[in-house]
Amino acid sequence: MSSDHSTEAAPAGTNLRIIAIVSSTFVSMLCIGMTLTVLPPWMHGALGFDAVTVGAVISLQFVATLLSRPFSSQMADRLGAKRVVLLGMGGCALNGALILLAALSVQWPLASLVLLILSRLMLGISQGMIGTGSLSWGIGLVGPTLMSKVISWNGIAGFGALAIGAPLGAVLAQNFGVVSVGLFIVLIGALALALARRRPASPIVSGKRVPFARVFRVVAPYGGALALSSVGYGVIATFITLYYAEQQWEHAAWGLSAFGAAFITARVLFADIVNRFGGYRVTLVCFAVEMLGLLALWQASHPGMALLGAVLAGLGVSLIYPALGVVAVAKIASTSRSAALGAYSVFLDAAVGLTGPLAGFIANRAGYSSIFLAAALCSLAGWGLCAALYTISIRRRTRAERQALTEDDEAPPSSSETRSRA
Repeated sequence: MSSDHSTEAAPAGTNLRIIAIVSSTFVSMLCIGMTLTVLPPWMHGALGFDAVTVGAVISLQFVATLLSRPFSSQMADRLGAKRVVLLGMGGCALNGALILLAALSVQWPLASLVLLILSRLMLGISQGMIGTGSLSWGIGLVGPTLMSKVISWNGIAGFGALAIGAPLGAVLAQNFGVVSVGLFIVLIGALALALARRRPASPIVSGKRVPFARVFRVVAPYGGALALSSVGYGVIATFITLYYAEQQWEHAAWGLSAFGAAFITARVLFADIVNRFGGYRVTLVCFAVEMLGLLALWQASHPGMALLGAVLAGLGVSLIYPALGVVAVAKIASTSRSAALGAYSVFLDAAVGLTGPLAGFIANRAGYSSIFLAAALCSLAGWGLCAALYTISIRRRTRAERQALTEDDEAPPSSSETRSRA
């Protein structure tokens, strides 16, 4: 049996425990989806700020999440994952209060802008806490053998919340103003905080903590492969609508919906596949499927082919995060599990953040279809990196087994064996 997976059965009631914990991720991503839809046009229209200012303020959330990952993950290891998630939920509610105050201060644009900057920073830090804390909390409650399921369902909660949050925020803002969005976030954040307080905490693993710099070095190869897989998601989420427009195709939203539906379906149906076949094997297959999907998008001559490419890419991307995450976290002592999850997630944050401007640079010079070719090449590089890591792990395991056999052969006979020979 491969060393990077387990076939241990899940105890009864495990699924409900996982759902209860990842609901915190759902709430935080719901807040993010609402603000991404509502704040940019409101800042540009009602407050009168230019596109550069709007983009910079909105991007602060992602920067804050990226920079807060190391701190929040180490907090989860030391103080407990539940406590960190509770702090994150409180931060989400505070973010809503700041948006509410900004909307009430519309007659003073600079004051409103400062409040929005504070709200974006607070939301970013809170997401860093909740994202890593929920994973560590869930894994601590149901056990590391079900890590891939926790990671998969946490991702489903996040994607589902983004899909719901965008139209919900737009409807609230259109009918009741931005004030209603801030008030809704305050209320749902406070409700989620109250519910999370009632759930059992996962045990804090005692022992020596691994320094985050060392954790980062160990996780880096797996995070690098994750980053290469995330390029495909980044270019589809950001540019598929513009790609459809360039090709003069209709129903661009179908491509994005097909990607999201395939992503969620794969995580629901195949959440246990990592435990059955191992993280490396699943990742290698997923990279190949993602690459085929991106190549289909690159060469698409009609929208049907592009739709198929989006489906294949969604299926491929879906399981790479949990599959590689299981392998990466297993390399770190359980006392620093949250730090490992945080370090691993940093690569996803960075990849998604960098993909937009880099892919836009390529598209401006070679057309939108070319960015899917570039993403496919990144998938190929990720496949090669994962294959190299898998080969190294097999060699190390084989070497360790041979060494163990050699030590057994060279061990001196026990006293009982000596007496029996005599």
